[in-house]
Amino acid sequence: MKTKTYVALCAAALVLGSCSKEESPVLSPTLESQQDPLTHREIDQKIDGLIAEKGIFEWHMVDDHTLWSALVISDSLLSVGYGKDSGHFSKQADKTASNQIKDDLLSIIDHNQGANDGKSTVSSLVYDDEVLTHMDVKVYGMETISALRGQRGVRFMEPIGYQYGGLEPQVGPHEKSSSGSGCGFESATLHSGDYSTISPGAKVPWAFYIHNIPQAWSHSTGSGIGIGIIDTGISPRQSLLNGNFNDGHSSGRYVRKYGTFVDSWWPWSKKTDGPHDKCGHGTSMAAVATSPRNNDGQPVGVAYNANLISYRAAKNVVLDSYHEQKGTANALVALGKRSDVKIISMSMGHIFSVGRIKDAVRYAHNRGKLIFAAAGTSTSFTNWAGVVFPAWMSETVAVTGVNDRSSYQECNTCHTGSEVDFTVVMQRNGNTARTIPVLSYYNGQKDYVGGSSVATATAAGIAALVWARHPSWSRAQVLQKLKQSSDFYPNKHSRYGHGNIDALQAVQ
Repeated sequence: MKTKTYVALCAAALVLGSCSKEESPVLSPTLESQQDPLTHREIDQKIDGLIAEKGIFEWHMVDDHTLWSALVISDSLLSVGYGKDSGHFSKQADKTASNQIKDDLLSIIDHNQGANDGKSTVSSLVYDDEVLTHMDVKVYGMETISALRGQRGVRFMEPIGYQYGGLEPQVGPHEKSSSGSGCGFESATLHSGDYSTISPGAKVPWAFYIHNIPQAWSHSTGSGIGIGIIDTGISPRQSLLNGNFNDGHSSGRYVRKYGTFVDSWWPWSKKTDGPHDKCGHGTSMAAVATSPRNNDGQPVGVAYNANLISYRAAKNVVLDSYHEQKGTANALVALGKRSDVKIISMSMGHIFSVGRIKDAVRYAHNRGKLIFAAAGTSTSFTNWAGVVFPAWMSETVAVTGVNDRSSYQECNTCHTGSEVDFTVVMQRNGNTARTIPVLSYYNGQKDYVGGSSVATATAAGIAALVWARHPSWSRAQVLQKLKQSSDFYPNKHSRYGHGNIDALQAVQ
């Protein structure tokens, strides 16, 4: 049996120390007379040190020279979040004030570009978000960085194209040394002890019984609840997540597919490459949350009567490129606007904070969405980084995976930490190959998935069962019920949060 465990970062980073594409920067004449920029390795070392010291990394933690050095390496593209204060992340709050702050900052940038960097006074603006208060600009000199940091209207500044080249944590479900980044299209023959058959012929994953999910189905199957999956899309070759989404005991629901990812090196490119999964990761996450209960002999999802709204937001689960970060933020905003979506599941992330994604998470959270995020999955020698972004945000619900031993133990690739809210059993103790059976990328085939990714999608499915049982409840009420139905409630474990959720107790 061929086993895999999706990863969220590129395998080359683990083996060679870098997965970024470094090119010689094109410097303006004045840059040559300035202080030399730091190397990629020197910047990564600073990031590593801050993660070790603080537990997280954000670009405001470094000095002007380090930030400018990162810009030199990353095509001089700077993301600027602006606003009256830290809570002013949406233009809808005060559009007039937002535009005035933006225009003032652009004037400062353009003035400094012409006066100090040898550039013309043509606007440096590359992208202006329609909903959130951030923009992308070209910045070439350290003087401009210093000038912007002195302005009250600046909430954050980040070198968008900078790709961390260290031992980055991972947030996917299958470990795959050949392709990395959480992608894979394999199938597997399921071990007979890893499922049981339920009418009318669906396979129930073994771990579902530990969480009493099949028992909970007598009370709720997720009907009427929309689960938004932000990932790599859905396979066009898996009919049970497309035209046969309503089949067997799954009926009266719908699947919607969208794409926000632009597959291009150029930041100004706008055309997305559609909703179809070209990785395999998104298909697995949609399957464990919502795949139908029918007589095809395939694995059933947790909320097999919930609606599925899928966004292809990234190429893989490592949110380290400009268009992946932008695509994820746009998906969060789009789902935040939808009245039919209650729950958002994100089995993706990054080792450090991304301002535009942070703003988008807050935007969706302010609209009542319950957002689940993977705590992180990596090889056992790189999970030192702890819970990854955005799972460590207070607006998200962080989930990690544990094995089925009698005492709590994280899966061999799962991250833990104080930010974790819940755990889900997804790995056999002593057998890392036997994780959660799900639909494969291709029709009629099955696969195994593991890590914090599958744990996250499972928890999102359980939340859908609870919300369908109590459709008038608020997000806070649903989350509180999940906590009350978990092992450690009313306490919280320092590494495993509230622990495993009992789905039956949650829906009773």
